[in-house]
Amino acid sequence: MSRLLFAILLCSSLASIAQSPVWKADRERSSVSFSVTHLMISKVEGRFREFDGEISAAKPDFTDASIKFDVDAFSITTGDDKRDNHLKSSDFLHAEQFPKLSFRSTAFRRITEGRYQLEGDLTIRDVTRRVKFNVAYGGTTTEGNRQRATFKATTYINRFDYNLQWDKLTEAGGMVVDKMVSIILKLEFVK
Repeated sequence: MSRLLFAILLCSSLASIAQSPVWKADRERSSVSFSVTHLMISKVEGRFREFDGEISAAKPDFTDASIKFDVDAFSITTGDDKRDNHLKSSDFLHAEQFPKLSFRSTAFRRITEGRYQLEGDLTIRDVTRRVKFNVAYGGTTTEGNRQRATFKATTYINRFDYNLQWDKLTEAGGMVVDKMVSIILKLEFVK
């Protein structure tokens, strides 16, 4: 390939990357939460207060979206300080050593109108695994001079896969904290 052709292709690629608008997560209008069964009969729900996310997409239907998301492990809250401190400890998130949970997309596929499947690499502690989220696209609107887009993404992960392996049994022999964790993201992005 000639240098001129290579230079033209490179410039074309860089131009298309530069043209992809970036959408930033609006933390005031978004939430990153989770739910897990506790003592085999109830649910503990929690959320992360601090996070950053962005979508880079040139197409209005987001089918070419590249998504990255980072969550501050120290910002976890369940409404119980003692439990929150345990979740930040080495038994679970080990926030002191691994202060960030991260996600990087590898694919964002449109399934039907308003429904997508998001696939990517989720890193918790020192483990990265491929996950799939079911995504509902709420739509795009203009508020003032800014465009906004909303999404709800859900998935389940096995916490043992990420070395969150603290495990205690109840007197009946069931797990105090279930190994399956539901993750729910309600996100509003601003262009």
